[in-house]
Amino acid sequence: MPGHPIAGTEQSGPASGFAELFRGRWVILTPEPDGDAAYREAVERLSGFWGALGAQVDTMDAAHHDLVLAVTSHLPHLIAYNIVGTAADMEEVTQAEVMKYSAGGFRDFTRIAASDPTMWRDIFLANKDAVLEILGRFTEDLQALSRAIRWGEGDKLFDLFSRTRDIRRGIIIAGQESAEPNFGRDRSPPAGGATP
Repeated sequence: MPGHPIAGTEQSGPASGFAELFRGRWVILTPEPDGDAAYREAVERLSGFWGALGAQVDTMDAAHHDLVLAVTSHLPHLIAYNIVGTAADMEEVTQAEVMKYSAGGFRDFTRIAASDPTMWRDIFLANKDAVLEILGRFTEDLQALSRAIRWGEGDKLFDLFSRTRDIRRGIIIAGQESAEPNFGRDRSPPAGGATP
């Protein structure tokens, strides 16, 4: 049965795993809606397996899963890869300057651009319909943002930034800040057993 653990870092391979990898993270299962009793029992067993690893399990239709992941995972990776490529290709800015002057925003935003290129090539090609749908919406929203900047529409910018700041804070409150404790510096769980 298809399933998708929503956990990990930009590192890949078995050596990048750690005991708390799935603790407090989500796993999405996309079971067939018309499975028989044995199939439903297998879904329950699989849910129990993930739960035993500390994950939270949700189920959804496969097409809906593809759209959700296109916006929460695939598009951010595509943007990160693209912005690093744009910065590297600018003739007016050297690669050394990009590395030297990468303040927190560029550094943190582009962390996922260090992800496995083979895996992400395959993800984009296998999920092209959902990715292209979300990318089209993103492009429209980006054009609207560009117009707001061009025409000095500060209220529109402020409203968007305020709304998105609240969403970002909600992600942190929900415990989805980082899959890796202390970004790999300390593999022990935080005090009190809380998920980082």
